[in-house]
Amino acid sequence: MPVHYVTYKGIKFPPAYNSVHSLSFAHNEFLVRDDDVFNITYPKSGTVWMTEILSLIRSHGHPSWNQTVLNSDRMPWFSTRLGLEAALSYPSPRLLTCHLPRHIFPKSFSHSTAKVIYTLRDPRDVVVSYFYFCKMCNSYEDPVSFEQFLRDFLSGELPHGSWFEHVRGWMQMKDRENFFFITYEELKQDLQGSVRRLCHFLGQNLDDDAISSVVQNASFMAMRQNPMCSSILLPADIMDQTKGQFLRKGICGDWKNHFTVAQTETFNRIYLEKMRGLNVAFPWDRDQDPDLTEQ
Repeated sequence: MPVHYVTYKGIKFPPAYNSVHSLSFAHNEFLVRDDDVFNITYPKSGTVWMTEILSLIRSHGHPSWNQTVLNSDRMPWFSTRLGLEAALSYPSPRLLTCHLPRHIFPKSFSHSTAKVIYTLRDPRDVVVSYFYFCKMCNSYEDPVSFEQFLRDFLSGELPHGSWFEHVRGWMQMKDRENFFFITYEELKQDLQGSVRRLCHFLGQNLDDDAISSVVQNASFMAMRQNPMCSSILLPADIMDQTKGQFLRKGICGDWKNHFTVAQTETFNRIYLEKMRGLNVAFPWDRDQDPDLTEQ
């Protein structure tokens, strides 16, 4: 069956969770508190992983909160219908999550000292993960083919809008002291070091044992075995896990198993065009053009 997406400010959102009202309220009326911490991503960029990390940091490494409370209750999706209600009643300090691009993020944020943690991922891996996610999540149209899905990604036609515009919009904040960005690849390479950096940004003083517990309980295997974050509790009419696993592989570079040579060349060309002048070096840029961040 075709999916009738909710459209707000020209961007499509899955209808099961979103409404024009919830998105408009989040954008125009949601009151950001100075002690809010936002977990922001483009889809399939490490959202669940960062949710687990931030929850564990908040609880000083003790895993009981992560293991007994759904991740969407620990960190409400405040721009969705149910998440908005939860966020409004959530006591401070709040942990909040969204996929919103910068230009429709709450207007009140600009007058606050709330903190944003923005997680990015190699966009080629994002495409692959997003493709499989859409095949199993009934709030998204089942992709016709990977070729068409890739074209829609490159043209910004997928739900949640353009990856390129999402990244460029949020990275305009990269020099703000209340903005922290990290990549999925950095988390994979050095999770312990990444957790320490996050603790410093958040002003959380965790000892070595607590840091080790965060790392252990935020591992891919620990998350896959935790029903509070693996989505296995979702009903089949929302997430059909007979078509795949929500936490699928958790690796870097899976795009190499899916992209043809021609698709890689097309992707690289468009990536260079759209990212030129950003002046940020991401781990995957060495696959594109060593001069990209010098333009």
